[in-house]
Amino acid sequence: MAVPHLQEFPSADTLEHLFAAHLSAVCRRTATALEACGYRDLLVHSGSLRPLFQDDRTHPFEVNAPFKVWTPLSDVPDCFVHFVPDRPPRLLFHRPTDYWYKPAPLPQAYWTDRFEIVPCSDLQGARAALPEDLSHTAYLGEDFGGLAGWAGLALNPPRLIRHLDYHRAVKTPYELACLRAANRLGARGHRAAARVFTAGGSTFDIELAFLAACGQREQELPYNPIIALNENGAVLHYQMLEREVPPARRSLLIDAGAEFAGYASDITRTYAHETGEFADLIGRMDTLQQTLCAQVKAGIDWREVHLRAHRLLAALLADADLLTCSAEEAIDSQVTTVFLPHGVGHLLGLQVHDAGGFMRAPEEGDIERPESHPYLRLTRVLEPGFVVTMEPGLYFIDTLLAAARADRRRRLIRWSRIESLRPYGGIRIEDDLAVTATGCENLTREAFNAENAP
Repeated sequence: MAVPHLQEFPSADTLEHLFAAHLSAVCRRTATALEACGYRDLLVHSGSLRPLFQDDRTHPFEVNAPFKVWTPLSDVPDCFVHFVPDRPPRLLFHRPTDYWYKPAPLPQAYWTDRFEIVPCSDLQGARAALPEDLSHTAYLGEDFGGLAGWAGLALNPPRLIRHLDYHRAVKTPYELACLRAANRLGARGHRAAARVFTAGGSTFDIELAFLAACGQREQELPYNPIIALNENGAVLHYQMLEREVPPARRSLLIDAGAEFAGYASDITRTYAHETGEFADLIGRMDTLQQTLCAQVKAGIDWREVHLRAHRLLAALLADADLLTCSAEEAIDSQVTTVFLPHGVGHLLGLQVHDAGGFMRAPEEGDIERPESHPYLRLTRVLEPGFVVTMEPGLYFIDTLLAAARADRRRRLIRWSRIESLRPYGGIRIEDDLAVTATGCENLTREAFNAENAP
């Protein structure tokens, strides 16, 4: 797999060195998990092509995250990593004999020397390359056609998955290098998207600019970009791409990330088309977001970060004259959840919403979300090596505002001010943070600064 823009990011020599240490760490923690759960070896599937209903075409291929832990190979279905402790991992590489589609070439990259690579023309060939006895083998992946014939496999054992997911939250230096590069690509895309917004482009035009600047197709991104103009910024995961330019341009909310070697960036920015009240509100939210970022370090309970976001938002709403009550009353009456209905962040890595966000320990036990905050995606105490997003928001969402009008919160909101801001949709500002013992590295701000450098 070719790594995009490799010459502008970590060198192949650097990646090779970092990947060697990363793979050794993955092997160690996997061996420990296998022993704890009573398995001899591990088999991980990259995923299969899934056919469309009553069609001979398939959905775009999406590689399984547990496979990407081992290798950045993300575009070849029906590959397997087979790991036996104290042996080099084997990559069973799917290379069919085909003339309808071009088979993928055998990979040659910074990571390939760490694997024994075995070409397999089909699933039967992959099965023949495995031990005859699979009765002590754990399998991670979907139930592809024919898997039932691979007798003895333990399919997706929950206890083993929990062990692996828990420790996946702590990123290796290789993973951090990939996440930095993904943020560089994402920042480049955001800069291009903002220019097209300023020039008067549609949401479709803005996405095309983002893709071109990142050098990636939409199916190569970690998620479909969220690009919303004006009042559509109040839809948290707005999914339309209009070709028509709206009559008035007021605001842009763009939530879009790029991918590097399987690792995702997740970046959101909000822009006002003109100076004025909404632009000032964006500036206030940026200050709020940076205040929260400054709190992030190892040992912090993420639930407290989330609750502090609501306290800061309550103060902002009161100071901006959007409330008729004090910040304290806004918190007590849950008025802030009208304007910020989602969690303030989540784990990030091989998946945008990475696994393991609620686990108290690798064996068992989850950490509950705070009362009245059901959408929080992370509840753990932060550790060095965690990568989290920080994404407070302030939205004018019709359904939530209507609910507040219908209950006791009606008297606490200054509705004339809300009506003047509703056409702008909302604000979200999101950075990716690598947690350290004493603070955090803001991968996103550093990426934007690098893009601004001469």
